[in-house]
Amino acid sequence: MEQRIAFTDGNKGLLDGLFKIEMYLGKTGLDHKLKELIKMRASQINGCAYCLDMHWKDAIAMGETEQRLYSLPAWKECPYYTDAERAVLAYTEAVTKIPQADVTDEVYNELSKHFDKAQIADITLAIIAINSWNRLNIAFRTIPGDYKPGQFN
Repeated sequence: MEQRIAFTDGNKGLLDGLFKIEMYLGKTGLDHKLKELIKMRASQINGCAYCLDMHWKDAIAMGETEQRLYSLPAWKECPYYTDAERAVLAYTEAVTKIPQADVTDEVYNELSKHFDKAQIADITLAIIAINSWNRLNIAFRTIPGDYKPGQFN
């Protein structure tokens, strides 16, 4: 695979908006491991190798277990995700797959049992952000493998 576009090839400010979102999300109080599960699951659905490499490494550095990460595609069948995490993962899948399906009331109502509206708004923004990063990295063919945990903090 050959990278098509490096982020440095873009005009100044190309990623400013996405980085501003990431800075905001870092201050929301949402659990960091939960945000990494969101990023991993959306990146799996979208097939973004660069983001999977990055967020696997960040999640491990934050203390997440390999078992929970490698089992993420089968989270519905695994006993080691909390009810709140399950609600977030279902919501992540629904928001990521909006072109194919709707975010149903059932998925939203389950999420709202664990999070208030402000938290759900932040979770939604986290899902939207990783989907944007996925699309950029896939389109640019960003090459995975060299990311170091916390590199962009």
